[in-house]
Amino acid sequence: MNEELLNVVVRKRVLQGDGVVVLDLTRADGSLLPAFAAGAHVDIHLAPGLVRQYSLCSNPSDVSCYRLGVLKDPASRGGSVSVHDILVEGREVQISAPRNLFPLADNAQRSVLLGGGIGITPMIAMAYALHERGEAFELHYCGRSRRSSAFLQELQDAPFAQHVVTHFDDEAPEQKLDLAKVLGAGTAGVHMYTCGPSGFMDWVIGGARAQGYAEDHIHKEYFQVEVDASGASFEVVAARSGKTVEIAEGQSILDALAKVGIKIEKSCEQGVCGTCLCDVLEGEPDHRDVYLTDEEKAGNDQILVCCSRAKSKTLVLDI
Repeated sequence: MNEELLNVVVRKRVLQGDGVVVLDLTRADGSLLPAFAAGAHVDIHLAPGLVRQYSLCSNPSDVSCYRLGVLKDPASRGGSVSVHDILVEGREVQISAPRNLFPLADNAQRSVLLGGGIGITPMIAMAYALHERGEAFELHYCGRSRRSSAFLQELQDAPFAQHVVTHFDDEAPEQKLDLAKVLGAGTAGVHMYTCGPSGFMDWVIGGARAQGYAEDHIHKEYFQVEVDASGASFEVVAARSGKTVEIAEGQSILDALAKVGIKIEKSCEQGVCGTCLCDVLEGEPDHRDVYLTDEEKAGNDQILVCCSRAKSKTLVLDI
């Protein structure tokens, strides 16, 4: 992807909760930023080879700035630590134009937004958009404690504050999230959106399925997953490059291709962002990403080479 990058500057930086930095980014030349839809993210180019995706949590109707919230992750692979260390007020940085892999559905009768921890960020933008569209929704924010949670003041002051409900692990039992009650029956007009730690999301998604939600009414965005590299070795043929490489157990297709001189653009390396998506010409992928939809996976014509493997002995890729 050879996209044009945007030059932005950190106009405001505030630490909130426990290890969350909230950044307001504006265009360095003072012009308006590109429009975005709720659920979108941007890629931040922090250093050569260090690109990370963060959800936009500002009001989509205001493109004078983009707001991000980034948790300093103790298990960081360099992204969140770099954000906290180098993105000080006045610092210029390059970002991509917004991309949206987590859009709001059209014509929903009711939307249920469920954010866990820093997963609240895309939900805030969604709440602004749904409020301005005059659509029925609820925003449920789950966290370990009030003290550790960011964005509480903004949510309290927001024009949609009456639709926000908070749930904290260390507070009274009666305020904790009753998932079945909040979701209700999975009728045709109800859509559910969730983002947060994988355990939280698995619980929410399982609850939605138990309530009868159709798969295309369950909307999810993962920001971190565990990559499973287990499985037998297989062969990848790079059709355009004229090279064949053996992928060993525990090795990614991405790394094996790099060793024979085939460089694929990468970013998250966890099957979340879609940067390393390649077309499949022959063979059957073993999809292990959370980027492709179930329908796209069933088509078996695309693969994320950072994490997925093969069910067939050979994959032929259009690279």
